[in-house]
Amino acid sequence: MKTFEEKWTAWLDGQLSGPELAEFEASLPDKAAAEFEKQDALKLHSFLKEHIAAPAMQNAEFFHHQLRQQIEADFEPEPQHVASPLRETWWSISRLLWTGAASLAVFTVCTFFVMREKPSAGQSTYLTQIVNARVDPAVSPNATISMFESKEDKVTVLWVDGLQSLPSEYATK
Repeated sequence: MKTFEEKWTAWLDGQLSGPELAEFEASLPDKAAAEFEKQDALKLHSFLKEHIAAPAMQNAEFFHHQLRQQIEADFEPEPQHVASPLRETWWSISRLLWTGAASLAVFTVCTFFVMREKPSAGQSTYLTQIVNARVDPAVSPNATISMFESKEDKVTVLWVDGLQSLPSEYATK
């Protein structure tokens, strides 16, 4: 759907025809005034066409010369530069190798001091409390406690079978 301004412009340019032209002319409040305005617009159009033209270019040949130079420069391959000697950066290969070796050495020393074995002080106090505990036969009559210990692996497994509840005084601290 065209707006009134689009239809008006098309009517001035003579582009409306048939039922569209009839419908537009019927919608005009004053057709005679509109025809007069159309004639004025056509006169103005022809006047402007006669008296306003594109200005002739001064130094046209110079402009074409500049344009041709720009086009040639765009299509001309860039000159090959002579390879310059490689500039050494701060992170050269030798410095990277020395930095890596130093980092590994620091890591090894730190690992040695952190991971070295400390002699065990014996049994844990928690294990001693649990082993010395007696199960109340009234609470859990069928409860048995078995302890498996491996000195090489430094592992102690405490197997409690049939225990219904552990008294609160033996809770883990």
